[in-house]
Amino acid sequence: MAGIYIHIPFCKQACHYCNFHFSTSLKYKEELLAAIHKEIAIQKGFLDNAPIETIYLGGGTPSLLNQNELNALFEQIHHFHQVASNAEITIEANPDDLTTAYLNELQQTPINRLSIGIQSFSDKDLKFMNRAHNASEAQNCIQKAQAAGFENLTVDLIYGSPTTSQAQWEQNLEQVISLNVPHLSSYCLTVEPQTALAHLVKVGKAKPVDDAHAAQQFEYLQKTTEAAGFIHYEISNFAQPDCYARHNSNYWKGVPYLGLGPSAHSFNGENRQANVAHNVHYIKALTNNELDVQVEVLTPAQRYNEYVLTGLRTIWGCDLARLQAFGSDFEQHFLKNSAIFLRENKMQVQKQTYSLTKTGKLFADHIAMELFWEE
Repeated sequence: MAGIYIHIPFCKQACHYCNFHFSTSLKYKEELLAAIHKEIAIQKGFLDNAPIETIYLGGGTPSLLNQNELNALFEQIHHFHQVASNAEITIEANPDDLTTAYLNELQQTPINRLSIGIQSFSDKDLKFMNRAHNASEAQNCIQKAQAAGFENLTVDLIYGSPTTSQAQWEQNLEQVISLNVPHLSSYCLTVEPQTALAHLVKVGKAKPVDDAHAAQQFEYLQKTTEAAGFIHYEISNFAQPDCYARHNSNYWKGVPYLGLGPSAHSFNGENRQANVAHNVHYIKALTNNELDVQVEVLTPAQRYNEYVLTGLRTIWGCDLARLQAFGSDFEQHFLKNSAIFLRENKMQVQKQTYSLTKTGKLFADHIAMELFWEE
């Protein structure tokens, strides 16, 4: 099985924290969609005819596309790929886009899962992040989506913001749980280089992220979701049983996927390729029936490092048999360097599978780096 990701690089406005590739101008939307159609045709062999189990529309803001534009993309995919009858098909959506009329349009497409960028139910937080929606829209869109028949929902929340008090964070989580949302993705606010937030912090107009404040909110997130029956199956992802995100889970498990659109990445099991992160260059290349991509053939060390990074972030952990498949040097390196984290109760091992403890999840990136193989 395999997956397809489609990057729609358009937004109404720029969120202060975002470092993804996007444009606030829709000037080239028609040309770009035509280019994605052409890329679907050109890249038809990338996944070696594997059945498509998941399709994910991200961005940017793919909820800026209408019913006809969405259905045209799906028709093109079906023309060149075998899509499973039970495929998970997700669209990222902003709360302000999810009107009753638009939700009814989405019901006339193959989309069966919504990923809603709530981020917070506080107007203070949303204004700080420069989100396009308000707190009222954040709550109402979930209820509207459920009323329209979308039960397979996930929402995004951000913690660690200097504007998000502990009381507000507790309220955000209570809101999601009370609305019976079956899946939650929650991320710590990060000050990425060359973003508006980085500039605001640099000139003193915004406070930097306080690590202790963020850790407190992450620990509360773990405790509260567990009490509500959620499974913490990946560092940033929590789901009720049988509600895991199949598309993202496949990323972490190393399942091949094809990325379409500017800045999209692809992986076929042996190499990665990245599309140019420039709308005009992307369109120009495909107009000439060419791809503007960078291809990287992964070394054994890179494959090992990726497995460690993604495996440790999940409940599936790092399996000793998989580590042995990379070679005895990699296996011994992992065992030697993980010993200290086992002693510190930041890692645990069960049936030859190594995973992070609740405490270890606070140090996930550091632990992975310590286990990486340096070429």
